[in-house]
Amino acid sequence: MEKKRVVVTGLGALTPLGNDTETSWENAKKGVSGIGPLTRINADDYPAKVAAELKDFEIENYMDKKEARKMDRFTQYAVIASKMAVKDAKLEISDENAGRIGVWIGSGIGGMETFENQFETLLTKGARRVSPFFVPMMIPDMAAGQVSISLGAKGFNSCTVTACATGTNSIGDAFKVIQRGDADVMVTGGTEAPLTRMSFAGFTANKALSTNPDPNTASRPFDKNRDGFVMGEGAGILVLEELEHALNRGADIYAEIVGYAATGDAHHITAPAPGGEGGVRAMRQAIEDSGLAPEQISYINAHGTSTPYNDQFETLAIKEVFGEHAKKLSISSTKSMTGHLLGAAGGIEAIFSILAIKEGIVPPTINYATPDPECDLDYVPNEARNMDVYAALSNSLGFGGHNATIVFKKFEQ
Repeated sequence: MEKKRVVVTGLGALTPLGNDTETSWENAKKGVSGIGPLTRINADDYPAKVAAELKDFEIENYMDKKEARKMDRFTQYAVIASKMAVKDAKLEISDENAGRIGVWIGSGIGGMETFENQFETLLTKGARRVSPFFVPMMIPDMAAGQVSISLGAKGFNSCTVTACATGTNSIGDAFKVIQRGDADVMVTGGTEAPLTRMSFAGFTANKALSTNPDPNTASRPFDKNRDGFVMGEGAGILVLEELEHALNRGADIYAEIVGYAATGDAHHITAPAPGGEGGVRAMRQAIEDSGLAPEQISYINAHGTSTPYNDQFETLAIKEVFGEHAKKLSISSTKSMTGHLLGAAGGIEAIFSILAIKEGIVPPTINYATPDPECDLDYVPNEARNMDVYAALSNSLGFGGHNATIVFKKFEQ
């Protein structure tokens, strides 16, 4: 069976850099940091003092407050970003095409805020006072469910939960749904609202978060002095479309998605496999799936979390996959600006990869001051780079040993 070609026709983003795709991308190109003091919860209670929060975000500007109250924050973000992406794609969803338009949106931890609030209600007021919306607000698949309802999309509907690989897995899996002919359009990506008391308690307990109190240097991927990631929130959503379907309706095309792979480390619940071995296989298989030669890839949006192990092992993995070409690659971690959006990271980073191809601009890795001998590739330090990007690769790696890689390239008829 011939594989169908799949293109990107719409983008929607809510990020610490901006409440839409355009603002987020402009700030990423400028090397603006979206990281600041933690305000959503009391920072005095935690060793980590900074976070990448949405700025000037008022839910009533985007949806009815009564409707919003029935959704956890992670679902609200997904619905808003999905509507942006569909509007950007100029996609009309009707009774005629709804069955061929699907949704695949993941979240790493789902409705953590709802869980905490309702558990407090249970303890202080009793079981009868727990909200009837508790379960539907908390479960991670509700982002996909609510997006489907709000858009009227009745096709293939799913949710991926693979920790920090969630967004990339979701996009890759949605790509395969269209490629094999099970949908014409997929609204896909990741969403996360993890800035809660339990999330901070858990991530500081396992020493994953940066305890650097300076927002300007806390997230510094590949820098010798990195000490952990900075948690962020938001959503990144793409509209993927079968090529003929997109051409027939005169859609504008950002890029083509051509490769995807996912592997498991089978090694450790949180630490990456030695030498980034699982990431090596994910990148190799995604490149093979794309039909491109490794040398045709010029930009990698790295997972680049700013943790000691990840950045070292991802560097080793890139060198293993690309050999001599690794030294010619432009590699950046936009988490230096957005923080780490956990399950939404892959969605946002896919958008940045696509726009790098479309505009010929590679966003930088900011806060890069002290080179690490273990991380010795070109990380596009501190300033964006104008360059022709034919193909870009985006990596996401998650707790549980999940590795996911997607490959985008310039669209050519």
